[in-house]
Amino acid sequence: MPPITDPAELGTIVGVWAHPDDEAYLTGGIMAAAVANGQRVVCITATRGELGVTDETRWPAHQLAEIRTAELDACLDALGVTEHLWLDLPDGGCADIADDDGVARLADLFADVQPDTIITFDATGQTGHPDHMAVSRWATAAGRKAAPGARILHATKTPAWNADFFAEIDASVVMMVDGMLPAETDPSDLAVHVTLDERALAQKMRALRCQVSQIDPLIEQFGEPMMRQLNREEFFIDAP
Repeated sequence: MPPITDPAELGTIVGVWAHPDDEAYLTGGIMAAAVANGQRVVCITATRGELGVTDETRWPAHQLAEIRTAELDACLDALGVTEHLWLDLPDGGCADIADDDGVARLADLFADVQPDTIITFDATGQTGHPDHMAVSRWATAAGRKAAPGARILHATKTPAWNADFFAEIDASVVMMVDGMLPAETDPSDLAVHVTLDERALAQKMRALRCQVSQIDPLIEQFGEPMMRQLNREEFFIDAP
């Protein structure tokens, strides 16, 4: 079966992420398109990303939670997303939360929203980040428990995307496990593969730029053309 290419087919969407900016990188285009279609889109963020210091002189650690909260508010506004929930867990501490507790919190939210589609990380968290992995476990189990009719999608990459990305950056800079690379999926095996047109990509880039503390250092490193190339496509597989 060919992958879904139109976000209209995803119905009511709930995205579950670990830190501010996860949602925009992986689903910014999908969220914006769904909102424009009149679909309901709910974004859930586990932590405020207070450990994500990229430049202490520009974005001090003691202010980062507040900074990233404001950045995510602006980002979601740029995408048109009006429903957002914080779990207010400590950055770097999601893996310390019992899975049963994480699942229970999300199950209550899913039961209320009744999503058609739940989107989150894959089991490896793409980078091996324990917060990402915990959120993936919780969202997947909670979806099966409280929204049994929902399609659960896990973020993935393609071999071509990985090749482009790691041609520009050392894997050790972004991966949490030595020698690990993000899971990759052949395009023919994707469940969802959305390619953004120029207008949609521009909106996604505006949203990403709202998360200044995280995006500016990357744009400085990659340059605008490569950042646009890396954010043009959004890829997902069905949760195993």
